[in-house]
Amino acid sequence: MPNMNYLNDLVVQVRRDILRQVHKVNSGHPGGSLGCTEFFVALFQVLMERKDGFDMDGKGEDIFFLSNGHISPVFYSVLARSGYFPVEELNTFRHINSRLQGHPTTHEGLPGVRVASGSLGQGVSVALGAALSKKLNKDSHLVYALCGDGELQEGQNWEAFMFGAAHKVDNLILTVDYNGQQIDGSTDAVLPMGNLRAKFEAFGWEVLDIEKGNDLLAIIEGMREAKTRTGKGKPICVLLHTVMGHGVDFMMHTHDWHGKAPNDQQLEIALSQNPVTLGDY
Repeated sequence: MPNMNYLNDLVVQVRRDILRQVHKVNSGHPGGSLGCTEFFVALFQVLMERKDGFDMDGKGEDIFFLSNGHISPVFYSVLARSGYFPVEELNTFRHINSRLQGHPTTHEGLPGVRVASGSLGQGVSVALGAALSKKLNKDSHLVYALCGDGELQEGQNWEAFMFGAAHKVDNLILTVDYNGQQIDGSTDAVLPMGNLRAKFEAFGWEVLDIEKGNDLLAIIEGMREAKTRTGKGKPICVLLHTVMGHGVDFMMHTHDWHGKAPNDQQLEIALSQNPVTLGDY
């Protein structure tokens, strides 16, 4: 495990990457990306067992699927800073013919991206299929997936949850970015989902909460606990309580920055709150 000073520096640098990517093209989704920064750093730097190089089979290693693909800025930054492709390629975010489109795609062959995502509600189904494939291949490694809480308003998720429990897909850890915000307002205002823990449990899932979803150590400890509960007949759901826009004071606790880029002055303020650590691209 890398030392905590490095991991904390990386979190700050990834935030800078996110902000600079969306500002450069005046397009993208900074809010959810900032809120999930600690999770992505913990996942790729500490939690997942990864092999050298990248192939689409993903045999012999843990694999990850991003369902809420609009938070691609954080995904791309952490992939690049974890060695999947050059950090300098972040300069091409959302450019025509770039491998780094607004929502992750596979046709250009970007290392680390296993499925096109952005059409919300589909990622859990894909992750379940991959987890069953690992079982068929006698591969003991895990499948990780991330979706948004607002995304759970899509009905396909609940079919997938029934399927996962019915088929005892116990090598999957699904994390829900539980920030209470979506593009048009709070999730409670748009379509209240009630008690998510009780619903997942009623669907036959094992559920854990990570209350400090923007704390690296809390995430690492919580996800390690989730891993100990795999292989026991139930899929695992982690409710990760995050703050949208975390790390930039004027972006926090609001849906306003779900899909809006900062202007020049706002970027300067945001970057001043996250001073450069490992070096900008």
